[in-house]
Amino acid sequence: MPDTANDAPLTRPTWRFLFAHPAHFLALGAGAGLSRLAPGTAGTLWAWVAFLLLDPLLTPLTWAVVIAAATLAGWWACTVTARHLRVADSGHIVWDEAVAFWLVLWMISPSGFWAQLAAFLIFRLFDMVKIGPMAWADRTFKGFGPRGGFGILLDDFAAAFCTLLVIALWRL
Repeated sequence: MPDTANDAPLTRPTWRFLFAHPAHFLALGAGAGLSRLAPGTAGTLWAWVAFLLLDPLLTPLTWAVVIAAATLAGWWACTVTARHLRVADSGHIVWDEAVAFWLVLWMISPSGFWAQLAAFLIFRLFDMVKIGPMAWADRTFKGFGPRGGFGILLDDFAAAFCTLLVIALWRL
């Protein structure tokens, strides 16, 4: 597996790439990022399903620990995977969407299907349009290495913050 940013970037990761390194498996959302159509949306949907499966088993405090640990593990995984893909922030890296959307779902819990769907749509909008804080994070931390891995996560956390802000204003 090439380990430099000097080689030609991979156009699209494969199943073989997914299983070639534990960081790839995590960063590509256990395969959700391999989607040919809208991998970020596929990753966010994967996160939603994972949240629904895990939520009955976890307390709010446990969710905080899971999200913190997933952020740290994701920083490592996104850093390694971006370098191996030779793309600073590949759309196929979806762990950032997963952790940020878990944060949104955790913060709006308890909530029903329609509130979660609204959160999903708002989050996807902010993640796709990259305006304001998302654009700043995307621009400022673009690159390879730990700074770039942090940047991959940061723009999605900015999208999560904006999503939560919209939901809070809507609830007022």
